[in-house]
Amino acid sequence: MVDPAPDPVAARRARIASGVRVAKRVGYGLLGVAMVSFLVAAATDFPGGLLTVTVVALVGACLVLPVPIVLGYGLRAAEREEREERAAREMRARRAGEEPPSAQQ
Repeated sequence: MVDPAPDPVAARRARIASGVRVAKRVGYGLLGVAMVSFLVAAATDFPGGLLTVTVVALVGACLVLPVPIVLGYGLRAAEREEREERAAREMRARRAGEEPPSAQQ
């Protein structure tokens, strides 16, 4: 049996999901750095260098995080819609007395 050609939409969605994971890690990492540096600064009488690290990391997190969060919601919505559409097609096929598309392989 020959494998069908890969779905270009699924491949693009996978690339976007990979980028979203990396961007979320970077954004949340920056947020973690901001929190830790602020706590250390608070414990050590607020030295200027730690406050600079805190502000830079916080601004970086605010710039990086919104895009992957929104794209992540979009990816999940697209996958959910695709699953629902596939389930509806299978239900219609069963009602018509045909074999569902998922069983035809």
